[in-house]
Amino acid sequence: MSELETALGYRFSDETLLASALTHRSAGQPNNERLEFLGDAVLGLIMAEALFRRHPELSEGDLSRLRSSLVRGDTLAEVARDIRLGGCLQLGPGERKSGGFRRQSILADALEALIGAIYLDGGIESADEVILHLWGGRLQSLPAAGELKDPKTRLQEYLQGRGQTLPDYHLESVSGDDHRQTFHITCTIADAGCWHGQGPSRRRAEQAAADAALAALISDE
Repeated sequence: MSELETALGYRFSDETLLASALTHRSAGQPNNERLEFLGDAVLGLIMAEALFRRHPELSEGDLSRLRSSLVRGDTLAEVARDIRLGGCLQLGPGERKSGGFRRQSILADALEALIGAIYLDGGIESADEVILHLWGGRLQSLPAAGELKDPKTRLQEYLQGRGQTLPDYHLESVSGDDHRQTFHITCTIADAGCWHGQGPSRRRAEQAAADAALAALISDE
């Protein structure tokens, strides 16, 4: 706990809030689900304000894409690993055995819960300080907003710009256990071809298929 607070740059007045933030639902009640809900909103607000103030030249759409890149699950899990959050989590026996402390979704949710706990313990100013501390490097090295358009959007814009038919995405199959499924998608473009993609969700699989299609179309130009 002490090492985690040092990494956060914040000391809790109410240690029960910290304990709740670190308790996964598999370990019983009270757990961090309600704090996760709150932390998600706090993080979104603080990131929106930080981007709004730092980038007056950007449009609403560009600001939204940048914010999404900073608060998505992948990024949250990376930040959680930076502060070694996984080793502090209270998990049920099943989650401990299956390596839940390394699972991206659990890490991301716990970090949001931690932000919610900081907000309740120290107010919006404390939450702001911790978030800007943890995301400082990422805020300083953001890519150009246009680079953050997802593959499906970029593929659609590419095809529209050339007057071509828009792609059709079809779910071919789902494999794996219920908690670790892999979705298999085909992306078909009339008179152009068919490309495959896979991922842990239908959306991710569609993005992978779109990315493959776009790369192939560009290479053929």
